[in-house]
Amino acid sequence: MIRVVVVDDEALVRSGFRMILNASDGIEVVATAEGAQAADVIRDERPDVVLLDIRMPDVDGLTVLRQIQEMPEPPHVAMLTTFDTDEYILTALRSGASGFLLKDTEPEQLAQLVRTLAAGGVVMSPKASRALLRSHPGAVAPQDADTARVRLLSDRERDVLILIAEGLSNADIGTRIHLSQGTVKDHVSSILTKLRVTSRVQAALLAERAGVLTRTDDGATRDNRP
Repeated sequence: MIRVVVVDDEALVRSGFRMILNASDGIEVVATAEGAQAADVIRDERPDVVLLDIRMPDVDGLTVLRQIQEMPEPPHVAMLTTFDTDEYILTALRSGASGFLLKDTEPEQLAQLVRTLAAGGVVMSPKASRALLRSHPGAVAPQDADTARVRLLSDRERDVLILIAEGLSNADIGTRIHLSQGTVKDHVSSILTKLRVTSRVQAALLAERAGVLTRTDDGATRDNRP
């Protein structure tokens, strides 16, 4: 059972996410909270996944994210936002969030995204990530530098990067391309080093920024390699 905590200042959002996720197999929303209570609730409940509103009036999501990252075994966190160009998102991704979701994400997609998070994958709305990068062109390394870093990857590392951008966990990547989890872990470590990033989310953003991936509207990725 995947344990989830939803943090949002709007009661309607909290109850809506609880209803949708509790109706899904293998997922339970064990608690909801507003920003001020969030850290205590998460420490008490020890969830696998936290869905965290990035903008709240009492304690903002970035503050809560920092509190979560200081916990001994922090859960996987996806930021919730209404705006697909929210300037706080990139700060959250650099601070350890595993991705971000728009609050109007389709209900049938929400449970699968939570499962992806729980498995250690990356979740990013494809339309929102494109809009975010267009609106904040200086927020990541220059495109030429990104492209040069991606060219340092071997063909197999590039295959793994594509699947990271698709949101797959190490286990799922191994199944997809017939590698052991240990080998996939080694590839991921090498990818992060060569791209000079510290997380899977940053690697996925850099790959998209470099123009080597094409995201379809259903969230799939395609390699633009000739």
